[in-house]
Amino acid sequence: MAKITLEVPDELSEQLLQMGDRLPEFLALSLQQPPLPARIYHYILDFLASKPTPEQILAFRPTAQMQERLKTLLTRSKTGELTTTEQQELDEYECIEHLIVMLKAGIFPYLER
Repeated sequence: MAKITLEVPDELSEQLLQMGDRLPEFLALSLQQPPLPARIYHYILDFLASKPTPEQILAFRPTAQMQERLKTLLTRSKTGELTTTEQQELDEYECIEHLIVMLKAGIFPYLER
């Protein structure tokens, strides 16, 4: 096992000492954060839970903040400046976009009725 020395504020040091032998587990969990903030998943889930009509599904769009972040990530990707974390974030946005496209494509038969 590797040994790491860190300088942290006294308040944080006291909290870390209280964790005892659970500190490695805590650090591992904190490094496994989802690529996107929870508010983005909540936005999508709240929309789906609202039982949207086919027309509302077609009109569904990301928030302005989400669109701006995606634009930034795509620009950084084109210039080769993405960090590993940003690439994971962009990949997650692409997965969500794919799911939304499939959802929208699936409602077309209902619009013809």
